[in-house]
Amino acid sequence: MAESWVHALLLLVCVPLTLTSGTGTGTGTRHRNISISLNPGHPDPPGGDLLYVRAVGPNDSLHILFCSQGAPTLLLIHSNSTEATVKVDWDDFLSRNSSGSVTVVPEGSVVYSDSLVLSRVWEYNDGNDTADPADPGSDLFPPYELQDVTWSQFNLSTLSALLCGVYRDSNGTICVQLSVFESWGRSELWPRLLHNPDSAQLAFWLDGLTPRSAHSRFLLELTAVGGAPLETVRTVRSIDDEFTPSIFTVSQWLSNSSVLAPAPGPSPGFVQWKPVAYRKPAATLEVATPVRYRPPRQQDPVSAANASKLIFGFYGNDTPTSGINISFGLSGEPFYGSTNYLSWTLLVGVGDPPLDSFSALVWSILAVGLGTPLLLLLVGGVWVCVRKLSAAAPTAYEPIN
Repeated sequence: MAESWVHALLLLVCVPLTLTSGTGTGTGTRHRNISISLNPGHPDPPGGDLLYVRAVGPNDSLHILFCSQGAPTLLLIHSNSTEATVKVDWDDFLSRNSSGSVTVVPEGSVVYSDSLVLSRVWEYNDGNDTADPADPGSDLFPPYELQDVTWSQFNLSTLSALLCGVYRDSNGTICVQLSVFESWGRSELWPRLLHNPDSAQLAFWLDGLTPRSAHSRFLLELTAVGGAPLETVRTVRSIDDEFTPSIFTVSQWLSNSSVLAPAPGPSPGFVQWKPVAYRKPAATLEVATPVRYRPPRQQDPVSAANASKLIFGFYGNDTPTSGINISFGLSGEPFYGSTNYLSWTLLVGVGDPPLDSFSALVWSILAVGLGTPLLLLLVGGVWVCVRKLSAAAPTAYEPIN
């Protein structure tokens, strides 16, 4: 009897360990076959490159375009056809004679599309160490307009592309790296974002950029353009910081599903990040710096179309546009000049964003911490009951001395 109780309790404690692997939640595609082409249909276009990633799943396809014709732009297109492909009319695309130079064939197969433009980098003198560019003691310098950066050609590896450039006469480089994925997984480099095959990762960094003051901090302005505009930022909390030490939240900039459907439902697209950046290329806890954001706001679609040829070619200049500012550092944190380096990573995708679940390590700690006292209590209670039940029954009469 005691053994059966012990076996039942051990089963209850161990079940979560077998059901949860820590690889995340979600119902997206499990695997995609990826093909990558650079400037499809044009050997060497002037003014920048256009990278085309075609990722085909069992019943659909995801098309990722990454462009340096103007400000760095990432465009994601979700199609319900496994035969769909992207076509570029290079003459119209380069001359901007009209929108519609970037199209999906077959027409009508597009389920959802969204794009993200890295518009500009702001630098300000944080004289009062408030990490607030609106503070009266903060001086905002003219921005680094990323459409005016002289970008290098894409440096391609297996499933990633690196883009670096120099802004006018400034020192240092501004870099953006795109990574795409065939299946679920996790980056080896901090902040080790969980990714799925319906997403792409962008890493952004400033390296050796000469600060314009001794107390310089930076902001990155992001512009989202698409049929379902990104409107809501949601913070998801967890008690598990195993993969990004000291970080217990993830921020999600979600698109408005009601634009595409009569009733609200799951988000058709997202931008996701952990609120942490790093002040050295070798990311460690010691060089981590907090990240904050300003609430999203509506922006002028004409400005986004002017900043990026890809935006104009696919959307034109009248598509809903929203923007968000990402600020790096808090009051009391080291200024940019302490290392002259700053890096930040984000994930862009379609469908619901991937979320971490408790890993086996966390479940093991919970099981030991909570299960052991309960196990000892129940085993002790069962042992006492068994001892009482197995003891000989007392006689009806007591002997008389």
